[in-house]
Amino acid sequence: MKRVLVIDIGGSHVKLMISRSERRKVDSGPDFKPSQFATAFKVAVKDWKFDAISIGFPSPVKNGRITADPKNLGRGWMKFDFRKALGKPVQVVNDAAMQALGSYRGGRMLFLGLGTGLGSTLIWNDNVLPLELGDLPYENRASLEDWLGKEGLKEIGEKQWLEEIDFILPSLRKAFIADYIVLGGGNAKDLESLPDGVELGHNRNAYRGGVRLWEMIPHTRKRKWNII
Repeated sequence: MKRVLVIDIGGSHVKLMISRSERRKVDSGPDFKPSQFATAFKVAVKDWKFDAISIGFPSPVKNGRITADPKNLGRGWMKFDFRKALGKPVQVVNDAAMQALGSYRGGRMLFLGLGTGLGSTLIWNDNVLPLELGDLPYENRASLEDWLGKEGLKEIGEKQWLEEIDFILPSLRKAFIADYIVLGGGNAKDLESLPDGVELGHNRNAYRGGVRLWEMIPHTRKRKWNII
């Protein structure tokens, strides 16, 4: 069986996971560039053995290629050759898509990552559709991410932030005809109660999602996940 190293690149940290329980972390930040990532990677995994790598990246990804430099990291990611730098077969997807894939349990699921920004992905059957819901306009001409992301939580305070969450989640579920919503990201843990049809995921589901990228879909040997 192929052993997969899963990497979740975020605005504050890079998480490296060889299993759901065995993980390592290195600091990132707004000036973190691909060359720094490659150096940190070699040090962090020097005693791990693996056959392939899955990378969740905080920016739009199309056909395995990063299409825009992220808001919360340095420059240079769009042209970075992960396979050449890391020396293994690599699949790159949006970070929310990877965690969503690990959280998926059938039906039509909308995933929202309440972290530094606002990640979002819709999954149904074998289709994985990364979204950019954080760019939607919201109150006072701000974006949805401005309100629901980390900076929004700081700006408007926890009480109002929780009220906005309770207001927007049922509307998003209805708009995407989702059977259920799964919430991930570091700020999801602040939610004490959830609207109907909304449940908490776990950040460690990113590992399962990264492994699933290299697996056939359950109950079929003909198809892989269709990352749209």
